[in-house]
Amino acid sequence: MLIQTILNRLQKQPGFVYGKVTVSPVTAHALRLDVQVRSRKGCRGICSKCTKRRPTYDHQPQRAFQFVPLWGIAVFLLYAPRRVDCHECGVTIELLPWAEGKHHLTTTFAWFLASWAKLLCWKDVSERFHVSWQTVFRAVGAAVLWGLRHRNLDGIRSIGVDEFAWHKRHKYLTFVYQIDHGCKRLLWIGRNRTLVTFNDFFDWLGKERSALIEFVASDMWKAFIGVIARKASSAVHVLDRFHVAKMLGEAVDKVRRLEVRSLRVAGRPAFLTKTRWILLRRHSNRSRSERTHLAELVRLNLRSARACLLKEHFDRFWKYVSPLWGGRFLDRWCTEAMRSRLEPIKKVARSLRTHRPLLLNWFRARQAFSHGATEGLNNKARSVTKRAYGFRSYLHAQVALYHAMGQLPEPDWLTHRFW
Repeated sequence: MLIQTILNRLQKQPGFVYGKVTVSPVTAHALRLDVQVRSRKGCRGICSKCTKRRPTYDHQPQRAFQFVPLWGIAVFLLYAPRRVDCHECGVTIELLPWAEGKHHLTTTFAWFLASWAKLLCWKDVSERFHVSWQTVFRAVGAAVLWGLRHRNLDGIRSIGVDEFAWHKRHKYLTFVYQIDHGCKRLLWIGRNRTLVTFNDFFDWLGKERSALIEFVASDMWKAFIGVIARKASSAVHVLDRFHVAKMLGEAVDKVRRLEVRSLRVAGRPAFLTKTRWILLRRHSNRSRSERTHLAELVRLNLRSARACLLKEHFDRFWKYVSPLWGGRFLDRWCTEAMRSRLEPIKKVARSLRTHRPLLLNWFRARQAFSHGATEGLNNKARSVTKRAYGFRSYLHAQVALYHAMGQLPEPDWLTHRFW
């Protein structure tokens, strides 16, 4: 089968004909395949401004447009663009169906690079296909821009909001996810972590779509709570279970650190050596030896052991079905925590009492959306950041995260996929 036949089958260009194909060596171990492209006889060029067919004015020098490699051989389309004489727009360069503007890449190759950039870091993609890093970035940026323009924002019923540390010196991003069953994706990225930033999300989403939101999951940060109460007042605001568990774990660890210092000052044996993860793990995840060690700590009546037991006791809250009984358990647990004389645990209890209505919304939203989706998507964002070894700028972070997590659509004309 001829190369021209393959190209006509995969990437037929209306008004143009694939001509002579030549193979030339680039290096001792690399080849280059050049495909001549010419305009079809009697077919006028299309004005790039008004998109109407106009007569030819003259021809520009021949240009090379990089196409998808074939059997590891670099492929280029060679064509001398026409300038058309448009009585409305003047003399302009014709519209080329295989490339946009002055890009030296074909649109098909740009989407090809963008697809590989979902799997590999951009540097690896540039090295594997012998293009520059900036070329890969522009290809991914174009794919993200097209996807954001054409994605469907209807049917959003549940969202999760969280902050994400993307750079040193406390530089954060605000992420808003769609966490409906069957659709979990990154909806919006905001620079910084402020009240104004989160307000911008609802301004971007619009009043009509904001009014249709039924459930919102977030942590206890005041800015999130205040904006949700104003912008999505009809939605059920649920405090994320992960963040509550994280608060309790941090409180237990703080009690442990304080007790280790006090034991060292008093000259007592180091009972808490290598016990951090024994105290923080869930009971079902502990080994038999770890459970035995924890029982010994309880027998010694150490403060860290009491804090651990309070943390594990709170796990029963999530197993209730009725908000009435769940509320009663929450009140009893907070009372017990306030009497524990463990200041970090008491701080958590005060916070839970303050946000009691939002905690009880957990029972109203049970099984209504994917409760663990927010943290799961955050883990994916961390993997994207790790794969990129950090980001040069906010723009690079925004493009990479939308590309990997936005579930953005692709053009329908990509009938043949090379990946």
